[in-house]
Amino acid sequence: MSYRTALAEVLARAVAPCVQVTRTEGRFPRGAVTAFGATGLLGLTVSTEFGGAGLGLPEAAEVVARTARVCPATAAVLRCHYAAVAVIESYGSPWVRGEIAAGRHLSTLALVEDDTGGQEAEAHLLMPRCTAVRSGGVVALRARKRRVVAAGEADSYVWSSRPLGTPDGLSLWGVPAHAPDLFVPARPDAAGPPGSATSTVFADPVLVPADARLGPDGGGHDIVVRTVLPWMRGLWTAAGARSPHLTAVEVRPADSLAAS
Repeated sequence: MSYRTALAEVLARAVAPCVQVTRTEGRFPRGAVTAFGATGLLGLTVSTEFGGAGLGLPEAAEVVARTARVCPATAAVLRCHYAAVAVIESYGSPWVRGEIAAGRHLSTLALVEDDTGGQEAEAHLLMPRCTAVRSGGVVALRARKRRVVAAGEADSYVWSSRPLGTPDGLSLWGVPAHAPDLFVPARPDAAGPPGSATSTVFADPVLVPADARLGPDGGGHDIVVRTVLPWMRGLWTAAGARSPHLTAVEVRPADSLAAS
């Protein structure tokens, strides 16, 4: 079954029937996410080596665009998932990549720490305040991440912090949702479409294995600029939305995204 056929079936069977409840009650579209996983659409951009479809940003953007016309909340969840998976594909563990490909793992982004918006928000995106302190094989991350889509619903967060061993730059981590002392308030933020579970995530601190780092220590700046932001731009544009995080950071032109 092609991904377009699978998408049409999921939209008709699992997404459209729940749109009204998602909008009016703000209920997370768990059934829709499960259906996306069962049909291979969560693993759309995971390499075939790990059981995914091995497709890229143009196909993910098409899925997001078609979903956004039916349910903005589900589209918001997919946008952040695909952007997070773009990082996990390059730096994540084979096990997580396999779980995503199998439709059992939803990921999202936890990069924003400031609510000011505009250029100040962009500056904070690339200069996180989140601290990272290592003790043996464990790293303690302490932060308040804002505007996290699928907060409390995703299985992992692509999380930014200050580097461990260098004064500048940032590091990225794969933080499992079940990690102790990771707290999500019961009431979502006003930001994000109703039902997208957009909220603040607190780590005071959260402990992760040292090998949960995605990419080199201090190398997260390049990953965010070269990978995360181009995917965000492509996916937000596809959905007819403007990301609040793309006003000041220098990224590649939109017409070059298809070659990513």
